Amino acid sequence: MAIEGVAIRAAVPGDFAAWLPLWHGYNAFYGRAGETAPAVALTAATWERFFDGMEPMEALVAEAGGGLVGLAHIIFHRNTGLVGPTCYLQDLFAAPDVRGQGVGRALIEGVYARARAAGARRVYWHTHESNAVAQRLYDQVAERSGFIVYRQDL
Repeated sequence: MAIEGVAIRAAVPGDFAAWLPLWHGYNAFYGRAGETAPAVALTAATWERFFDGMEPMEALVAEAGGGLVGLAHIIFHRNTGLVGPTCYLQDLFAAPDVRGQGVGRALIEGVYARARAAGARRVYWHTHESNAVAQRLYDQVAERSGFIVYRQDL
């Protein structure tokens, strides 16, 4: 069952109060809540970056029923394998009460449209190996690259 009238658009500064619960929900989904939640200063800096023309970060939101029901945060960057920019979908989240209703797919399609408009020829993202529900959607809308992500916090 798909949500009627879901619209994907760029976030605007006035969306902060409606975006914040989605941001908290996204972080809680990955175990970053309570003492491990992002600091208030990090949340504020993240939000400000979306509207700073010198930053390569942008936020899209899904709107339905008069409120925000999802978010997608993207970062444009250079790539040694492509001449134009590449778009990294860093965060994707649909509110729990609308999951399975097409919000995630609509957000991904919105990211694809924004990336095309920016001249990007690739969009990519990561998900946790335990996120089987999301992977069912991702397998329908993108190609699994086979790459494994390594990281080291410094």
